[in-house]
Amino acid sequence: MDNTLAYIDQGSFLALRALGRGPLIQFTWIYDRPIDLQGLRRFHANLGFGLLGRRIERSPLPFGRDRWVAAPGPAAIEIAAEDRRREDVWLWADERVRVPIDPQAGPSWHLGVQPLTNGGAAVTLVVSHSVGDAMAIHMAISDAVTGVRRDLGYPPPGSRTRARSVREDARQTVRDVPDMARAVASAARVARAERENLATSAKSGSKQRGRGTAEQIVVPNATVFIDLEHWDERAKSLNGTSNALFAGFGARLGSLLGRVGDDGFVRLSLPVSERAPGDTRANALTEATVVADPAKVVADLAELRRDIKRALTALAESPNELLGPLALVPLTPAPLVRRLEGMVQQVGSPIGCSNLGEFAPEVNRPDGTDADYFAARLLEPKVTTKVLDRMGGSLFLGCTRIHGRMSVSVTSWVPGGTNTRAALRDAVGQALADMALTGTVE
Repeated sequence: MDNTLAYIDQGSFLALRALGRGPLIQFTWIYDRPIDLQGLRRFHANLGFGLLGRRIERSPLPFGRDRWVAAPGPAAIEIAAEDRRREDVWLWADERVRVPIDPQAGPSWHLGVQPLTNGGAAVTLVVSHSVGDAMAIHMAISDAVTGVRRDLGYPPPGSRTRARSVREDARQTVRDVPDMARAVASAARVARAERENLATSAKSGSKQRGRGTAEQIVVPNATVFIDLEHWDERAKSLNGTSNALFAGFGARLGSLLGRVGDDGFVRLSLPVSERAPGDTRANALTEATVVADPAKVVADLAELRRDIKRALTALAESPNELLGPLALVPLTPAPLVRRLEGMVQQVGSPIGCSNLGEFAPEVNRPDGTDADYFAARLLEPKVTTKVLDRMGGSLFLGCTRIHGRMSVSVTSWVPGGTNTRAALRDAVGQALADMALTGTVE
């Protein structure tokens, strides 16, 4: 079993170490009735196997690739001592995101329960993105609910002596030399192709440096629940698909939040899963990009549907060139990552739209029974308002189809704007109305 981190996972972990922060994925279930704690404890124990039953062990070589080692996760579920109101679930979920996670020292994930005053309960699982992306977590949850305990063959922590680690990691680096050579060539091609964007990004980041405060926050967020039959009917009436309607909703919301280019279009960034059976990478992802007219999507999705299809087809035929230089990640010093992060600003105010698709029914059953509501969110604790302003703000949407509902999560930061949960919910409600959609915004 090769337990060496894939280049994309090495890059994720390098960024986490260099910046002192990293994205987390949060799955939250809400029950309108008491949960089965015994069933939830079985689920918790089973999560300590497979893709979540691991953490990262550093190489002793500064240029060596790190490795996965077995780790069962936290010893217990964290159950809140006092009940809270149903409407406070997402405030509690934000608090859970702030609970420390460390994919190196552990734990790389944690599970919490919040009893509710209405007799129900909320359950939330928070995972470091350096250990698993949303589809990896989906697989781990599916296994845990059904009682499958996968042994991926990872060694226990500290099983290699330092001398053995140096020898093995040095040999691995030699084997990686051809990959590094190809990465250098790829980096040169990317630099040529993206010369104008890179220059604009660096210049914008330089101008923004020093503005704002260094207050750490969890960015304002909202969650929307929409009846699945209503969602699909609206997509069909707009000549679109579920995916096109989600992207159109993101485009419309982006226009309301000021993420429109000088040409009147918005830029949508669409994460695409490459995960196949047996894939043990933490992050099996690539990305497609499309532009959309936020004025058109409210009346017809046919053009956006076509553009998304073309972008996905092109991506399947020709891999994302921006991922080509990843083999150089082990050679990249952390101070350089910090310096680049301070110089670069996003170009084109991208809107992240991550469609996770149809989730398996068992993913909605952490205690063995169906939850009434489910949502998946991407958040980055410890990010500061200064960083968010320098980046030009952010807008990220994620969606899942599960238990008869479309669940859409939104996180947003607008430089100089009214960055509150209430303001974001108002914008989300307006975007729903513009798209002639009816849903519950929480």
